[in-house]
Amino acid sequence: MFEWFVGLRYLRAKHRHGFISLISLISVAGITVGVIALIVVLAVYSGFTDGLRDQILGVNSHIIVQHIGGKIDNYQLVRDRIMTVKEVTGASPYLYTQTLLSSSSGGTGVVLRGMDPATAENVIGLSKQMLEGSIFDLNSSISPQVPNIILGKNLASDLRVRPGDKVRLITPSGPLTPMGVIPKVKTCRVSGIFETGMFEYDSTLAYMSLASVQKFLGLGDLVHGIEVTVKKKALNRADQIGKDIVKKVGRGFIAKDWMMMNRNLFAAFKLEKIGMFICVALIILVAALNIISALVMVVMEKSKDIAILKSMGATSGSIMRIFFIQGTVIALTGTTLGVAGGLGLCTLLSRYQFIELPSNVYPMTTLPIKVLPMDVTIIAVSSMVITLLATLYPSWKASTVHPAEVLS
Repeated sequence: MFEWFVGLRYLRAKHRHGFISLISLISVAGITVGVIALIVVLAVYSGFTDGLRDQILGVNSHIIVQHIGGKIDNYQLVRDRIMTVKEVTGASPYLYTQTLLSSSSGGTGVVLRGMDPATAENVIGLSKQMLEGSIFDLNSSISPQVPNIILGKNLASDLRVRPGDKVRLITPSGPLTPMGVIPKVKTCRVSGIFETGMFEYDSTLAYMSLASVQKFLGLGDLVHGIEVTVKKKALNRADQIGKDIVKKVGRGFIAKDWMMMNRNLFAAFKLEKIGMFICVALIILVAALNIISALVMVVMEKSKDIAILKSMGATSGSIMRIFFIQGTVIALTGTTLGVAGGLGLCTLLSRYQFIELPSNVYPMTTLPIKVLPMDVTIIAVSSMVITLLATLYPSWKASTVHPAEVLS
């Protein structure tokens, strides 16, 4: 097609005004930088979202099953029924309460969780997060009167305790006496320290065995709920699996999935990702405006050539396609270079991880990168659409040139 021949020839030809070539190069560079920035920014946002999700699910389960009455008495039977549900990989009973924890160096409020190490190993990732000790130490205390307890790294640091040291659990819901309610105090031995990477968890969480927490709270053989995990490929269907669990265990039970419990947080991440995409896409829009300027100047410079082509029989559509091809080549070049550069930069950031993050501010220590093929596709298509739209006006302007007026 002669339109391709002439369009590519115009791109290779030296312009009388070198400024036009400079604008074309700036346009390509602008598209490239915009695409690179979009790919890296969205990859970081996706990495943060997935990293935060993994951190949350490393401490919490995928689904929590609770009874409307507040406590579950026949929890072993309920657990066995839950394990028969398709896609479920683990289930473990738990107790959850807020209390005070003190040592010789001070005290602080903590969230105390009772768990069964035998079943919890396949439900929460605590065993992989242990810095010292093991979760199975909870069932092997030296004395029945002094149960073992596992503390978060920052919590242990605040209390200045190490494995083997003694701490005291204090709950205000003690026995009622003529002198009022007497707080219940329980001496515990620190048997291990864990680190999740999230400051909020590492500074407030403490674990004890299920039987020890039941005895401390005076609950008897009751639990607050059952934590459930599902197959990794079924994480996004946790809500539907929760409904299947409720059908299996019977009336009076409710199921809360991880998406429901953290929907505000992940909705904020999604909104920020969309906002950042719009902001960074303005770089591509600026480059598209440069394309308009460059092509308009080319049309002005080549007006006599256009007139000659029309006088030789070229139609207005052919002239329009010539300049549209020029814009398409610029857009395709910039987008291709941008995609290649963005993927290359993401690979470098992911492999070498030379950007470190403060652990007391962010839930991970290095910059997380996760490139989603759908994000890259949307970026590439958006870049091409924006830049191709920018070529429409100059192409139309070139097609309206009248040979008689130019050659007279």
